[in-house]
Amino acid sequence: MSQNEVTTLAGGCFWCLEAAFGQLRGVERVESGYTGGRVPNPSYEHVCTGTTGHAEVVQVTFDPALISFADLLHVFFTIHDPTTLNQQGGDVGTQYRSAVFYHSPEQKAEAERVIAELTAEKVWDDPIVTEVEPLARFYPAEEYHRDYYRRNPDQGYCRAVVAPKVAKVRKLYFDKLKQPVA
Repeated sequence: MSQNEVTTLAGGCFWCLEAAFGQLRGVERVESGYTGGRVPNPSYEHVCTGTTGHAEVVQVTFDPALISFADLLHVFFTIHDPTTLNQQGGDVGTQYRSAVFYHSPEQKAEAERVIAELTAEKVWDDPIVTEVEPLARFYPAEEYHRDYYRRNPDQGYCRAVVAPKVAKVRKLYFDKLKQPVA
């Protein structure tokens, strides 16, 4: 039996990342939250101001025997634009930056390797601006943010922004889904 690992990723709104990663086989848990800032115990309202330094993130607990960290990174780089500094679509500010907050030297090395691979393959016209930094402290998001897409699929932002990312993961990573989606 393998030991679960944890990683923390920032790629825009945490609702998008949570919904996308939650459907992957081997992902045991996805929790929305905040990290990378200067203020202890930040609230969503404070983080939204862009003045705390925090990013909206998801903390992903996964079984590396079922899904590798590299696979998670490939999904991560598929569902957000790692070339836009502090922005994902209409979400603008440092809280929406692209970042890998690694939990071990191995995760740091793998994140740097995947970024170098994607850069060499010229997947994007612009350079990747994803930060790779150690996780300092993770603060869970408020309860109403948890499992947001599943609970609010008809909400406007969910339909316009989250649903297409979920659909993209289902299409491109069908073989890695927890269960086939009709």
